[in-house]
Amino acid sequence: MRSSTRTTGRSGEQKHIVSSENADAGADGPLEEHQDEPAAESATGPDAGPVWDVVVVGAGPAGASAAYAAATAGRKVLLLEKAELPRYKTCGGGIIGPSRDALPPGFELPLQDRVHAVTFSLNGKLTRTRRSKTMLFGLINRPEFDAGLVAVAEKAGAIIRTGATVTKVEQHGSAVPDRRTVAVVLADGETVLARAVVGADGSASRIGAHVGVKTEQVDLGLEAEIPVPPSVAEDWAGRVLIDWGPMPGSYGWVFPKGDTLTVGVISTRGEGAATKRYLEDFIARLGLAGFEPAVSSGHLTRCRSEDSPLSRGRVLVCGDAAGLLEPWTREGISFALRSGRLAGEWAVRIAESQDAVDARRQALNYAFAIKAGLGVEMGVGRRMMSLFEKRPLLLHAVLTGFRPAWRAFADITRGATTLAGLVRSHPMARRALDAVDR
Repeated sequence: MRSSTRTTGRSGEQKHIVSSENADAGADGPLEEHQDEPAAESATGPDAGPVWDVVVVGAGPAGASAAYAAATAGRKVLLLEKAELPRYKTCGGGIIGPSRDALPPGFELPLQDRVHAVTFSLNGKLTRTRRSKTMLFGLINRPEFDAGLVAVAEKAGAIIRTGATVTKVEQHGSAVPDRRTVAVVLADGETVLARAVVGADGSASRIGAHVGVKTEQVDLGLEAEIPVPPSVAEDWAGRVLIDWGPMPGSYGWVFPKGDTLTVGVISTRGEGAATKRYLEDFIARLGLAGFEPAVSSGHLTRCRSEDSPLSRGRVLVCGDAAGLLEPWTREGISFALRSGRLAGEWAVRIAESQDAVDARRQALNYAFAIKAGLGVEMGVGRRMMSLFEKRPLLLHAVLTGFRPAWRAFADITRGATTLAGLVRSHPMARRALDAVDR
């Protein structure tokens, strides 16, 4: 096999980078020989190569979590990533309680700041700040966070190959030596064989297309990483801003990370020009227009339809590739970490399956686990999004003026509860959402 050497340069040094998450796969460089790969099982046939127990495509939080889970089970795991690591990813970088709880044991978060206060505004008006004595959530830079998760997966025994762009997967045909094997085809023509495959290759996933993932909500996020002088950074330390935006379902944020502010907005796809104006106006309103962004980027987020598949044969999808994120806030890191771990665990079971019937049974068990947990949270998130689109002023007033609502928000960010748990345990919240449905 050939594998590229991972780089250690900081992607943040580049200016005005547009995320490649949604771009078509380009021609990557040749893959160099990886000398430390463990011996994998051999497939039958004169041209067949080694067979990995589990191949994971995509080295973000979902993919690294899947690789870690499968590797800790003692399986031979290959983690494929098309970019070099660390690499930039358009993301606010908020680590809420469910994300912390889903991290590998002993993982040290590379926190840039600890949030104790949230300023809410309604398109720049009716501004109010709520504070907490304890930390609400932490803020990270994705390049360091993702690279740290990959390092943990490697330590558990997974092999990482960067510069490896996957163009398709095949479960039938000449590239597949037997019915227990999946062929993962790379851009340079190389074929990698596996007993199970986990697709974690982002919202424009090639693996998701193979599985047939369907989405019902697609949004455009725009973001700028803005270096600021110490006096400005000090004003934002420990506090984030959430601004309910001018378009239905839109909002903006400011997340402080040391000497850099992550400033972004998100809105429904199809409103590109309006979303760009919102970001420009938002930055100007904050008094940040005079500072040159180190990075400007864009990214599409996709929420799965309730009936969207999560598997096909011996192939599973998780994280963004499966359309798993919270529809209202579009928070995706906790969904990636949790679904990635589940995908890795069930991929091990699929790899052990001796026939299609048992593989299908394990894939259905994975889907059930996702729907019973993350799926329920997404269902409540859809209802919250509906309320937010219809009545943003009401939502703003409740969060800023009704103390139990603020406590509920704080409990969710800390991980003491979830949106679904809140609705189950608070009759008032349940009645409010029922009223929206009517």
